Amino acid sequence: MSAIIIDYLLAAIFSGIPAVGFGMVFNVPKETLLKCAYGGAIAYCSRKLLMDLNLSLELSTFLASTIVGMVALYWSRKYIVPRPVYTIASIIPMLPGTYAFSAIINLITMNAHGVTPELITTFVDNSLRTIIVLGGIGFGLALPSLYYIRYNRPII
Repeated sequence: MSAIIIDYLLAAIFSGIPAVGFGMVFNVPKETLLKCAYGGAIAYCSRKLLMDLNLSLELSTFLASTIVGMVALYWSRKYIVPRPVYTIASIIPMLPGTYAFSAIINLITMNAHGVTPELITTFVDNSLRTIIVLGGIGFGLALPSLYYIRYNRPII
């Protein structure tokens, strides 16, 4: 049991670091950097937890980005800071870099050495997985704010 807790704590720490780094790259205010680290840790650990519960990568990423969207919406209302300050840096640990890299490498290999059915299959698989995960991140971040805007507007 303690190995699982240590694994999640290490995942939280090592996913908070790139969130803070990208927060600095995007020039967010200094007082929001800690929240960006928390957001990155929440995003990655919730996706890891959902994948440990045997959900697919795509669905886990969508649900984790929805959680980050809700947390960022709460923080943005509480601290009067625009929501993208938190969300952009927080989703960085969930980007599908390995699948995108593999798709590009397969494309370059097909261009250099010829097309084979195996290369086409792996290229299409990695490309579609990358596109679906990125779509899940985008839709998951947008969903909480759309819900909030829809059900919290003033009645005329």
